[in-house]
Amino acid sequence: MNLIASMILGFVIDLIVGDPHGLIHPVQIIGWFITKIKEGLQRLIYGCSYEEAKAQGLPRKEDKELIAGYVLTVIIVLGTFFVISGILYVAQLIHPALRFVLETFFIYQILATKSLRRESMKVYARLKEGDLAGARKEIAYLVGRDTQELDESEVAKADVETIAENTADGVIAPLFFIAIGGAPLGFAYKAVNTLDSMVAYRNEELIHIGHASAKLDDICNFIPARLAAVMMILAAALLRFDVKGAVRIFRRDRFAHLSPNSAQTEAVAAGALNIQLGGTHNYFGKPVEKPTIGDDIRPVEYEDIRRTNRLLYVSAFLTLAVCCLLTYALVFWLGNPLSIV
Repeated sequence: MNLIASMILGFVIDLIVGDPHGLIHPVQIIGWFITKIKEGLQRLIYGCSYEEAKAQGLPRKEDKELIAGYVLTVIIVLGTFFVISGILYVAQLIHPALRFVLETFFIYQILATKSLRRESMKVYARLKEGDLAGARKEIAYLVGRDTQELDESEVAKADVETIAENTADGVIAPLFFIAIGGAPLGFAYKAVNTLDSMVAYRNEELIHIGHASAKLDDICNFIPARLAAVMMILAAALLRFDVKGAVRIFRRDRFAHLSPNSAQTEAVAAGALNIQLGGTHNYFGKPVEKPTIGDDIRPVEYEDIRRTNRLLYVSAFLTLAVCCLLTYALVFWLGNPLSIV
């Protein structure tokens, strides 16, 4: 089946190549459209930019901002889905082999296994060298919290949290949506994920216009986040980590996060490694209280970054196998109604 072959090949290419530096990634294009459409909608609401409206003291139009957020979400997600579908449709008309090559390339672009490991290991390398300032600089590229005052353990903890959470967002969830809808649905998910990372903030400007993106991201990640947790528990067992601890902390702390999905994999990682994640951190100079995840059995150390990346890789391989079976089952039971294989 073409989709299964594309999924396996795209997965392998991602493991070998990762995101190539110097090339424009499709997610960057999605991000550009998000920014331009958001700014256009704000101008439509206020007759000027949001910054100008704020400077002029114009009254806040919360209802219109909420509607604009839904419009933005629909345009970006459906637009991404239909653009990728259209490209693959035209490629199919030219030659099936061309569609196969393009879909494989798109799947490779959607996945982020190697990139996640590569970027997180930059922090590991700095910590191993004793370069705390360099480690703080590297982790600042990966997290939103203030990093200037973090000690070595806190930097390592932030990196572990990033790997654990993005195992779901950057690998497991994309594979799940690719399995049921090919590259078009996989990219539609990436559009949702990009919207969430760009506009779903509880700050003054985005709290209303980002509402729809945040809710859709929660909905789309509901099943994949839990699938990711199960895969990570299996990975913990295969790696001979504390699987009993992983299950116990998952059951206890899987909702210990502002998001209903983010703590699922963080809880497994914390339990498997016998460490504590989460807790209060500073954002833009202000403390943001968050519940802790896991038990404070020992301090987080930089070697936990490597251990979490091992969980990432084994979880990714397990999920690939499950998703190939899922695609096969869908075709076997439903035929090929969406022409996804």
